[in-house]
Amino acid sequence: ETVQAERGVVTPDPKWIKALRERCTQTGTLLILDEIQTGFGRTGSLWGFEQYDVVPDVVLLGKALGGGMPLGAFVAGKSLMDAFTHQPVLGHITTFGGHPVCCAAGLAAFGVLQEENWVQAVKAKSDLICKTLQHPQIKAVRAAGLLVAIELESPEAVLATCKKALESGLIIDWFLFAPHCLRLAPPLSISLEELQNGLENLLKCLDRI
Repeated sequence: ETVQAERGVVTPDPKWIKALRERCTQTGTLLILDEIQTGFGRTGSLWGFEQYDVVPDVVLLGKALGGGMPLGAFVAGKSLMDAFTHQPVLGHITTFGGHPVCCAAGLAAFGVLQEENWVQAVKAKSDLICKTLQHPQIKAVRAAGLLVAIELESPEAVLATCKKALESGLIIDWFLFAPHCLRLAPPLSISLEELQNGLENLLKCLDRI
């Protein structure tokens, strides 16, 4: 992953990821980046890897790609994709993929993303989150654009906060491999006012645990 999402939003050292790119090139190893959670503007650029000045050999896409419909993609250059035509023959096909309705939804969603100012506004919204989330219960806040981990004392504190938030009309989540962290991943289209209201609601929930 360009950013380790399920671990609690852990971003790579830029020098490390560049060294990884160089080492893959030297050894003929494919650099495959998973942008399923970090793609389509989530981190403040269209693709997360753009912020590290590297170009992968393969990019994996999903989630936002379909605009709410089930759609995933394996993206690579033609020379690499041609390798899938043999050994085995037609090794990269599916009997269900490329559904026309899903593809139409994905194309329409991508068009809206390009037309609106959502990606450019991610940094300001991310900065607002980091600035606002100051609370004794919060041990750390890690953000990659609008993918945010809020570290609390324990998984129990996270679960209690999630329950309080749900009672107040706020849906919040945690991470599979960082259960002591709350997950914030609001839609890119969220307004600053909506975001501020949600953050203030979350702080009130933290007061009650």
